[in-house]
Amino acid sequence: MKLLITQPYLNLKGGAERVLLKIAQHYDAKILTVEYDKEKAFPEFKDLDVHVVKRDVPFSSMLPYRAAQGMLAGYTFYNMKIREDYDVLNSHTSPSEWIRHKNERVLWYCHTPIREVYDLYELRMKNRSYKQKALYFAFTSAYKMLSKDVIRDIEEIATNSENTNSRIRKYFGRSAQIINPGVDIKEFRNDGDEKYFFYPSRFYINKRQDYVIDAFMRFQKRTGLTNYKLILAGSLSNDKEHIEYFERLKKMSAKNVIFKLSPTDKEIRDWYAGATAVLFAAVNEDYGIVPIEAMASGKVLISVNEGGPRETMVDGKTGFLVNSSEEMAEKMKFVVEHGAIAEKMGKEASRHAKNYTWDAFFKKFDILARKVSKM
Repeated sequence: MKLLITQPYLNLKGGAERVLLKIAQHYDAKILTVEYDKEKAFPEFKDLDVHVVKRDVPFSSMLPYRAAQGMLAGYTFYNMKIREDYDVLNSHTSPSEWIRHKNERVLWYCHTPIREVYDLYELRMKNRSYKQKALYFAFTSAYKMLSKDVIRDIEEIATNSENTNSRIRKYFGRSAQIINPGVDIKEFRNDGDEKYFFYPSRFYINKRQDYVIDAFMRFQKRTGLTNYKLILAGSLSNDKEHIEYFERLKKMSAKNVIFKLSPTDKEIRDWYAGATAVLFAAVNEDYGIVPIEAMASGKVLISVNEGGPRETMVDGKTGFLVNSSEEMAEKMKFVVEHGAIAEKMGKEASRHAKNYTWDAFFKKFDILARKVSKM
């Protein structure tokens, strides 16, 4: 089966990019993208057929980085007519699904409806100036208007979790097939407790590294333990807002908070392996690959009681769901003081992670892709 994949940007190492990479490798698919940064994307993309395609958009250079990115991607995919032969167009991050405007047989793997346009719209508007609010309102209104007709015509939609599917139903009036992303279980291991907490995620306000830093500082104050560290690892985009958030995180951090930018896969797995526990604080995360990787590493996960982790972990058995940074600090203290219980939970987490494999993912994905190819 010949797949063509559409994706706006390949410039970060995140969960969505990992899923796209696995699909591209599985089907030996060509990837059409508007922006590709070989140094910031997963290195495996260098071995794949990646084509950068974009159209000139008048005045886009005068817009803020994110707005210019979105306009360029939207304009490119909305107006692109695929000339080569294919069985399925597999779209990923919005607005790559706009490829449906001039093409058929689209399977959209919706990692999430754009959150700044939908469920986090009001939250993000609060932090903008009046000028930014006016621009943001104009762009989001145009996006919703164009998306409505395109998404209505898409042949099939798949997604990562029931949490994301609930947003798809709410905002698009459709339902998706849930196909949970997997992990390569054999690549993860447990090397014991090296006295640090670990939170891997790109540096972005929705990932709430500030929440985790606050919990760690409370943990230090409550226990008096100064030999434990907090490692925060992830990608950082060129977006001004993301860079400013990263700088705020560094200013608020205690002495033992360590930042690691653009880590390799090996570094991430090594940090998982030695962690006392893995922390997770993203705002109502769509799915969350970090919880699965943490469990595959045999580690206790301490996650906010929101979004995808509520579907993939078992509270009290493979980790803990918490409702505040204060409660997260308390569970960090519990893990440190109850090593035997933490070890038992880690073993249960490792067993539970085996429910999330790429073999299981592709059994479902392939059936859906073949259905679309015959439409």
